[in-house]
Amino acid sequence: MMRILAGFHALLLAAVGLAGAAAGEIVIKPEPWQMNLQSPATPMMRSVSDLHSFLLIIITVIVSFVLALLLLIILRFNARANPTPAKTTHNTTLEVLWTIVPVLILVIIAVPSFRLLYQQRVIPQPDMTVKVTGNKWYWSYEYPDQGGIAFDSNILSDQDADARGEPRHLAVDNPLVVPVNKTVKVIVTASDVIHSWTVASFGQKIDAIPGRLNEDWFRVEQPGVFYGQCSELCGKDHAFMPVTVRGVPEAEFNAWVEKAKTAGVEEANKMLAGLGRPSARFAEAAAGAVASEKQ
Repeated sequence: MMRILAGFHALLLAAVGLAGAAAGEIVIKPEPWQMNLQSPATPMMRSVSDLHSFLLIIITVIVSFVLALLLLIILRFNARANPTPAKTTHNTTLEVLWTIVPVLILVIIAVPSFRLLYQQRVIPQPDMTVKVTGNKWYWSYEYPDQGGIAFDSNILSDQDADARGEPRHLAVDNPLVVPVNKTVKVIVTASDVIHSWTVASFGQKIDAIPGRLNEDWFRVEQPGVFYGQCSELCGKDHAFMPVTVRGVPEAEFNAWVEKAKTAGVEEANKMLAGLGRPSARFAEAAAGAVASEKQ
C-alpha cells in the first residue's frame, strides 16, 4: 500500500514539475480553500504525505466499520425489532478479536511511522549548512560553507509583493536560496523568543529556541519558490514573519554566491530574479558579471 501511495505521489510531483518547467520554476504556497496537504517539494514531505494518505485509508475503514455496527444495532436491536433482548454477557472470541485487531493495526501504523521518524531525525551527510535565526519579527540566514554570507529576511509590503507578483504576507525581500538536489542541513535558533521555522511543502516545522540549537535537513528536488511562515506565537507581529525558500540549479546557486560575496545579497537576488531559464543562460550571464567585477 505504501509503495502504491509513493508511486501516486511521485506521479503527482512529476505532473507539478512538468507544469513548473513550462513556467521556469514551480511555486508552492497555501491556496484559498485548500483542504489537502501542500504538494511535496522534498523526499521528506513525500514520505509525510504517503503516511498521511495511508492513515487516512485506515481511519476511513475503521470509521466505516464502526458506523455499520451502529446502524446494525439501531435497526436490528431496537425495542420494536427485538422486544426480548439476549442476556449474553461474555463472548471470548469477540473479546480476543477486539484486543488483538487494534494491536495489529497499531503495529501496522508503527512501522512506517518509525521509518519516517528515523528519516527525519538522522541527518545524511550534508552538502551545505544553513543557520537560521528567528528574531522579532524576521529571519536571519547564514551560510558558513559559502564564506559566511549572512542577511536578514523581512516581509514585503503589500505594494512591493504585488509589484513582484508574489503572494501577500508570504513574500520577503531576501529569500533563502539553496541548490536543488543537494542535502541542506539547517541549524535553527532564536535571539529573543521562541519562533518556529516552517515550510509545509518541505514537511518541516523546527522550533527556534533562544540558547538552543535545533537541526534538521531537506533536499529540494526541483527549482522553485516555496513559502512558509513562523508557526509559533511569538508576539504582536507573529503573523508577519514569513519564510521564502528559492531552489535553483547548482550553477545558478554558485553564481548567486559569487555575486553575494562581491556585490551583496540584494544585488545577487536581483540577478537571480532578472534572469530566467534556461539555467545555462543564467549561469553564463552571471559568470560574465562576476568576471567583469573581479577584473
